[in-house]
Amino acid sequence: MVEKDQIIKEKLDHTGLFNFAELYGFMHNWLNENLYGVNEDKYSEKVTGNVRDISFEWKATREISDYFKIEYGIKVEVLGLSDVEVEIDGKRKKMNKGKISMEIKGVLIKDPKNNWDETRPFFKFLRELYDKYIMPSRIKSVEDKIESDVRAFKDEIKAYLELTGKR
Repeated sequence: MVEKDQIIKEKLDHTGLFNFAELYGFMHNWLNENLYGVNEDKYSEKVTGNVRDISFEWKATREISDYFKIEYGIKVEVLGLSDVEVEIDGKRKKMNKGKISMEIKGVLIKDPKNNWDETRPFFKFLRELYDKYIMPSRIKSVEDKIESDVRAFKDEIKAYLELTGKR
């Protein structure tokens, strides 16, 4: 049976100026550059007058080996998104104003292809031995990678939002 362990959950909130389209692309590019495949599981947009509420969910995955797969669940909710024009270095630029909330979950998936079929007791026993005695240091290093990648992703987004909001 495929085993999923949530390793880390980070949240990020930002209210102010940002460019939503650029942020969306920035996040997608960061994941692709770090070798994660991205699937958009959900996207919804509600328009009320000149204000939009947007929410989307991504699953970003990366196979580390036949036995390990990393999965990030990314939920983003943007409330009160409106278009504004700001002056930056004497030039007018179109940006967005609103509140963005984000949740990033880092999950370690063991045996994603279900090679250690746990419906057979002998394989279940072997897998428990494998995880407990042979693989603990490898499991720990993958868990550490998940934690550092999730924190790095969050920090990059935070820095991007702070940079675009201060221009």
